[in-house]
Amino acid sequence: MACRFEFEMNNRTVTVETGKVARQANGAVVLRSGKTVILATAVMDDKPIEEHFLPLTVQYIEKSYAAGKIPGGFVKRETKPGDFETLTSRLIDRSLRPLFPKGFFNPVQITVMLLSVGEEADLQSLALDAASAALFISDIPVSQCVAGVRIGRKDGEFVINPTLDALEEGTLDLFVSGTKEDLLMIEMRAIGTVDVEIEPTVAVDPMMDPMLADEIIQIPHVNELKEEELVEAIELAQKAITLAASEYEKVYAEAAKPKKDVPLFEEKADPSIVTYVKEFYMDEINRALDGMAKSERGTEIKAIVEQVRGDEIARTEEWTDDQIKRAVGEVKRERVRAMILEEGRRADGRSPKDVRPITIETNLLPSVHGSCLFTRGETQALVTCTLGNRQDAQMFERITGKSASYEEFMVHYNFPGFSVGEASRIGPPGRRELGHGNLAKRALEPTLDKTELDAIIRLVSEILESNGSSSMATVCGGSLALKAAAVPVLKLVAGVAMGLVMEDDKYAILTDIMGLEDHDGDMDFKVAGSEDGITALQMDIKLGGISLDLLKEALEQAKEARLHILGIMDEAAKAIEVNEEVLPSSEVFHVSPHKIVDIIGQAGKTIREIIEKFEVNIDLDKKQGEVKVTGPSKAKVKAACDHIKGIVEGGGAKKEIPQFEIDKPMMGKVKKLVDFGAFVELPGGVDGLLHISKISRGRIAHPSDLLHEGQEIEVVVKSQKGHKISLELAKPLD
Repeated sequence: MACRFEFEMNNRTVTVETGKVARQANGAVVLRSGKTVILATAVMDDKPIEEHFLPLTVQYIEKSYAAGKIPGGFVKRETKPGDFETLTSRLIDRSLRPLFPKGFFNPVQITVMLLSVGEEADLQSLALDAASAALFISDIPVSQCVAGVRIGRKDGEFVINPTLDALEEGTLDLFVSGTKEDLLMIEMRAIGTVDVEIEPTVAVDPMMDPMLADEIIQIPHVNELKEEELVEAIELAQKAITLAASEYEKVYAEAAKPKKDVPLFEEKADPSIVTYVKEFYMDEINRALDGMAKSERGTEIKAIVEQVRGDEIARTEEWTDDQIKRAVGEVKRERVRAMILEEGRRADGRSPKDVRPITIETNLLPSVHGSCLFTRGETQALVTCTLGNRQDAQMFERITGKSASYEEFMVHYNFPGFSVGEASRIGPPGRRELGHGNLAKRALEPTLDKTELDAIIRLVSEILESNGSSSMATVCGGSLALKAAAVPVLKLVAGVAMGLVMEDDKYAILTDIMGLEDHDGDMDFKVAGSEDGITALQMDIKLGGISLDLLKEALEQAKEARLHILGIMDEAAKAIEVNEEVLPSSEVFHVSPHKIVDIIGQAGKTIREIIEKFEVNIDLDKKQGEVKVTGPSKAKVKAACDHIKGIVEGGGAKKEIPQFEIDKPMMGKVKKLVDFGAFVELPGGVDGLLHISKISRGRIAHPSDLLHEGQEIEVVVKSQKGHKISLELAKPLD
């Protein structure tokens, strides 16, 4: 039966159609919002798998034709998914997986295809809503709808489902998904911006007039979110989700198929086997927990299963391997949770609020621009920072973009099998690796001082050992690796993974969880930020819901841990010895625009000789007289700059720049008139800039209205930084 539904809520109008296309699927919908059209299908195999887990596969696929494009490259068809597609698939999976009933083991595939795209579409939110609708109206036994809501913040006000432009112009990107009753998943990033304040007397564009940079006050800051502000934003999202999910379920009921009677397998262990394990193997279980507190590998539990299997009663009663494994696992889980809730201690002896011991070593790799070995308990990340030039940026295409974009800050996370003691093949990054790298990037990027940054940055995290939250170790190590590479960072960022154990009215919030607690706990909650607030957050709730009061308590406990870790990181940062000899360097200075030809030389001969001699790159701006020199080392860049300044000043050697007395009148000669002012030659043969706003009290169209080249005028120096000298007239010309 074909049905069409229209929704107008949460600042968005959406139309959903079903029964028209993809009718062989268990469930299929076409969602439209503006020019965006998304097809979502849900398909289930009738036969369950033998292993006891939910084999759910989610694929979000962007079709190039959706934006009127042909795929670039040699192969003119869609190939492997891009990072955005993979991350979106992961987001949908994490939101929908909790909806399936326990004991459901039939393979399910959810496919979301982008067929047409509008420039301002929030594709992740729309894709999730479409996937949820396809699942809900299908005959697959899922009876709840999920809704996704994005919260932005601009001018201090929270905005529900902002446009993409409004989102990036603001300071917050918070995505929350849930049912009408419970939150299921949260992702958040602070959007780093730089405030620029210009003195009211200087009405100029700093990009057009870099010579006046000393008259522009730049105040960079990190847009962290306070814990109480985050709770307020999540509360707003929860209300919007409840409204949307309730409406979806009420309206979609008309088109929903009767649910199939799918067998659900008993996930609880056999009580008699559980009793036997508790009676005869509790000492082994406790020893296994001690070992599992030091490793994610879990070989100790496998050994106990083997022991039980060899017992006479197991053979007599014909217990299967799966029954024994479930029973041992249940006893282990009960013991882990009882220790925490009843004894107030964890498997490794810590209290709920304790952070594992931390050690930090920086710049241990002599040929690497910046490096940090961050170890927290049995989790260890080696994070390296490499600096490059503009050609090293990662080019990518967004389906909503009109041209290629460039990623200037990259975070790549690798998780080899040896980090957990496994002999597994090392291959390309999977969804987990991409997700963890993206989380670390979101945490660190807001702290980069982009007013001072002039390099492409690649962070690589090699996880050498893992037992709980290697992504947060990547954040901590990455922040220090940036510092070790002398990258301008506004603040250090630390990350910590939080957990929750809850039974009836008892609960315990756990700080710095290890793999054992992640597996047997009820929440996985990663928080990263500076001493002043949160820059990134990722949360998956396993128990079906969490109160805002409990969330606030968890955030406050995470803040305590973050400040503790930041204190250790701050001491490590003070001890950093930068690898100056291997760091690439750049220097920018200004000369009179008519001197640029001297640097280039006849047919480019001079500039080629400088590049070859000093092994540097040189960029010249003929209009503004800007010279930018970049190279593999600070010494080579400085030598090249000195050589260029010597050429400009004559004689092939660098002249001594006189230090002028501020506000002392002196005579100068107008050397060059440009759109934004005049270059004036001062005593000693150096030039200063007299900006057009300083030539006349009234507005003039061009400096030539009042000045001519060769004219002598009386000026005063207002500021001097090396070659950069800003001037004013000693007395008005008019």
